Amino acid sequence: MPKRTRIVNDPADLVPLIQAFGSDIHKKVFNELSSNWMTKAELEKVMGVDVDESLKILQKGGLIQSRWRMPDNLETPDKEYHTSYSKVRANFQCDLDELGDLIRIASSDEEDFLEIVFKIEEEIRIGNTSTVGLCRALNQDASFIRGIAKRSHKFTVQGQKLLLTEEKQWKDLSI
Repeated sequence: MPKRTRIVNDPADLVPLIQAFGSDIHKKVFNELSSNWMTKAELEKVMGVDVDESLKILQKGGLIQSRWRMPDNLETPDKEYHTSYSKVRANFQCDLDELGDLIRIASSDEEDFLEIVFKIEEEIRIGNTSTVGLCRALNQDASFIRGIAKRSHKFTVQGQKLLLTEEKQWKDLSI
């Protein structure tokens, strides 16, 4: 396992961590990847279940890295995954109300937040990509907006901007 430390400076970065370690399946996938580089097919064989969602959540949280495995014969290369970090250090301060919202976002079903996800998506499509602009338009605080963005596979957070993630990135995890 790599001995790198994930430094969390933004409370919204807790959302994918809580998602990853709040599920037995996601945690088991993380544990398997901490000892070996494995392809999706190898993981599914070991786990006995589909691991697409686990890989998406771990990748969204920056907890895994990937590389191409070249086969011995002329077959298509496979993407293999491994954990990026073995420790976490949190370095932030926030209101307990904000922290409660982030924990709720991370632990709730995605359907609970579909309405706000659609509203954020509409705003981004008309050009309102800044966190501040989205906060004003949707009457929400920045940590809530960023938490939703970290939770949803539809968005990518880049600094103070939210962008729409390309659909094809998540279809085959070949980003």
